[in-house]
Amino acid sequence: MGWNASSTEPPVSSDASSEAILRHGISDMKLATLKDSTRDGRLAVVSRDLTRCSEVGHIARTLQAALDDWEHVAPRLALIAEGVETGAQPTIRFHEHDATSPLPRAYQWADGSAYVNHVELVRKARGAEMPASFWTDPLIYQGGSDAFLAPRDPIAMADEAYGIDMEGEVAVITGDVAMGSSPQATRGAIRLLMLVNDVSLRGLIPDELAKGFGFFQSKPASAFSPVAVTPDELGDAWDGGKLHLPLLVSLNGKPFGKANAGIDMTFDFGQLIAHAAKTRNLAAGTIIGSGTVSNKLDGGPGKPVEEGGDGYSCIAELRMIETIEAGSPRTPFMKFGDQVRIEMKDHAGHSIFGAIEQTVEKYRGADPQ
Repeated sequence: MGWNASSTEPPVSSDASSEAILRHGISDMKLATLKDSTRDGRLAVVSRDLTRCSEVGHIARTLQAALDDWEHVAPRLALIAEGVETGAQPTIRFHEHDATSPLPRAYQWADGSAYVNHVELVRKARGAEMPASFWTDPLIYQGGSDAFLAPRDPIAMADEAYGIDMEGEVAVITGDVAMGSSPQATRGAIRLLMLVNDVSLRGLIPDELAKGFGFFQSKPASAFSPVAVTPDELGDAWDGGKLHLPLLVSLNGKPFGKANAGIDMTFDFGQLIAHAAKTRNLAAGTIIGSGTVSNKLDGGPGKPVEEGGDGYSCIAELRMIETIEAGSPRTPFMKFGDQVRIEMKDHAGHSIFGAIEQTVEKYRGADPQ
């Protein structure tokens, strides 16, 4: 049985390490949002092995509430996390299917294109030249953040002709960031990391971008991993601005990509956040995405997994390689019934964030048939 948040506050350990957490604000933990009847769900601290969790409504009911008062809330959540690991904290079973995206909705979701290799290939695929400035000045678009998909929600689309594609990415959630902050300062504002499936509709992108006003219809709701983790939780895989681990993408149960998120990342998260904050303040709870994780091979495009390469994090990149090699693409975009899985594992092979696992389904319309 789990602890009831409406009763008394649950026990936490009180040893020297707990005192250090409270004194220094250490926040080594994994957080999830459990589904309920509200839009924003219930915040929970999750065990490192993703099997157990403890609801923390007595500290902060939602993740956004925690982010709004992070300096005071994070040490208390870290105490709960320690108790979850030691057995001092009552827990319930954690099921990834019960989780929404860590922030079911956010004040801001801005997605970058930190892997310029990906940008170059995808632009070639639609016959567009890439300006040289793309290597020195980050690209960021403003995504829809009013409602994200849960990590196991279907991708519901009305028409396969939209060109349904996955985009496997890493994202960070920030605290408050002042306008004009430097990359060094913004790296210190990174509170949590998570994975993203930034669903893209390739068939709609060219005409939409041709209008000169950016993405909208071609970028439907994104999904985030079941769990968001603090940077400390990543150990030496996190260098303060990049996450140096492979992003595992499978399509219909077959390996599709294992590109390392720390390689060929032209702009780190500090640079992306600083770019977004050049002319505006960023509020706590802002999500910044890396863009599609993409690796080169010997200075050129990568190779598919089945050919011994690290593969790709989206279908569009593979199609571009096929076009370069054969004159036209042969791999179709996602069809109804197709399933994508996005996950990242630590050096010991354990899942860090849980898995995004989504099936493409036919959208039947908002009105009853």
